[in-house]
Amino acid sequence: MYKERIFTVLLTILLFISSGAFSQSSTGKIVVNADLGKNTISKHIYGHFSEHLGHCIYGGYWVGEDAEIPNTNGIRNDVVEALKKVNIPNLRWPGGCFADEYHWRDGIGPRENRPKMINTHWGGVTEDNSFGTHEFFELCRQLNTEPVICGNVGSGTVEEMSKWVEYINSDNVSPMADLRRENGQEESWGVQYWGVGNENWGCGGNMTPEFYADQYKRYATFCRNYGDKELRKIAGGANVDDYNWTEVCMKKIPHHMMWGLSLHHYTTNWWDKGPATGFSEDRYFETLERCIKIEGVIDRHMTIMDKYDPEKKVALVVDEWGAWYNVEPGTNPGFLFQQNTLRDAFIAGISLNYFNERCDRIKMANIAQTVNVLQALIFTREDKIVLTPTYHIFEMYKVHQNATLLPTHLKCDSYEYKNKKIDQLSVSSSVSEDGTVHVSIVNVHPNKSSELTIDLRGKKVSKAMARILTSDALDDHNTFENPNTIKPTEFSNFKLKNNIITANMPAKSVIVFDIK
Repeated sequence: MYKERIFTVLLTILLFISSGAFSQSSTGKIVVNADLGKNTISKHIYGHFSEHLGHCIYGGYWVGEDAEIPNTNGIRNDVVEALKKVNIPNLRWPGGCFADEYHWRDGIGPRENRPKMINTHWGGVTEDNSFGTHEFFELCRQLNTEPVICGNVGSGTVEEMSKWVEYINSDNVSPMADLRRENGQEESWGVQYWGVGNENWGCGGNMTPEFYADQYKRYATFCRNYGDKELRKIAGGANVDDYNWTEVCMKKIPHHMMWGLSLHHYTTNWWDKGPATGFSEDRYFETLERCIKIEGVIDRHMTIMDKYDPEKKVALVVDEWGAWYNVEPGTNPGFLFQQNTLRDAFIAGISLNYFNERCDRIKMANIAQTVNVLQALIFTREDKIVLTPTYHIFEMYKVHQNATLLPTHLKCDSYEYKNKKIDQLSVSSSVSEDGTVHVSIVNVHPNKSSELTIDLRGKKVSKAMARILTSDALDDHNTFENPNTIKPTEFSNFKLKNNIITANMPAKSVIVFDIK
């Protein structure tokens, strides 16, 4: 009897081990059809968003011409240099909720004459309007990026927005074009992308979708085209899973009147956001689960859009996305400053992989926000900057910009936690004009590596290189004291033979392969 019990125990242990419960590695297979791509991944999917919020604008971009911090025309040189390295394709401004209380004429002319206001949305601080229209376009010029202007529908007027378009885009003889010239800008800026309001279901006016759709048509009608730059107008879309908002807008707004329809979706638990660092595995898994659930929500919005627009002429614009946690202790709660960890690199990587895969409908996305706010790419403090893990994802993933999406099939094990599970891996593939295939992979498992196979079909390849982003702990992050805790390094633990890459992908890591 005793021997039988021993045998049973040993057999149970062997079966448990063979099931993989003690294994610290799993498997993943990726098939990339390198000759079947047809859709282009718009560079604008890798766009950014900067609002008059906290230290995003003031201290983030703008320090003024007289600052001791090195600057060009008042704009920080270090921030510009860093953003140019990620090929920043566009920048959305001035908000956000701030856009629907912003009156553009307060931000033009001599700075000493500009009226001050209270930023009622974000911290109740004084906004001195020293960074306005001309300063924003100087920033875009230095970044060599396309501006995305969000107009005031909530507290503004049709006339106000119409005249802002004229001020910015008209080269005619007209009061607004003449005013711009008086303020030092002879030629128009020719801005194409215009958001008509922001979050009009909430901070932008608490409107119903029916009321907003009617207002959109009014405002859009008087946003005129000047010269050869046809405006690409973006209607203010839904909040998270408000599918009725999308339905009403797609039904009531003539499609020729809108280039895109926006959607805002943050990875957060609004009732209990949790800390940005020092989080448990419970928090980690829940955050990833929420990030992945976004995909189903967006897919449903796109299904509604397909119903009214099967030819996909109206773009889906995810112009606010990212992680949202509790602010850092001791900071102004209205400034939305939060630390940025390896977990946030995974959120960025998973989200961008998904946006790439839906590039037939998603034509623009803007992470919130670029500097010092929410899931920021850059932190600034006086004359110092820190590049966050999210920054490094955008730098690694820039190879996908304007590349052709490649059909990619993934089979992988799951990351299981407390009777729940999600895919351990996330992947996206593209091919650039020079024929280089790019494969970006995220391994979210905190403990298990993945014995990975990448099967490249339809194209003969002979060499590959890769970079990896990882760290010892999930909440590792870069600080002003230790700015390089997390940064990309070369990854060489792989082999390429007969068009197949075999690799051991470490736990909690992101890898981007470039294959020729």
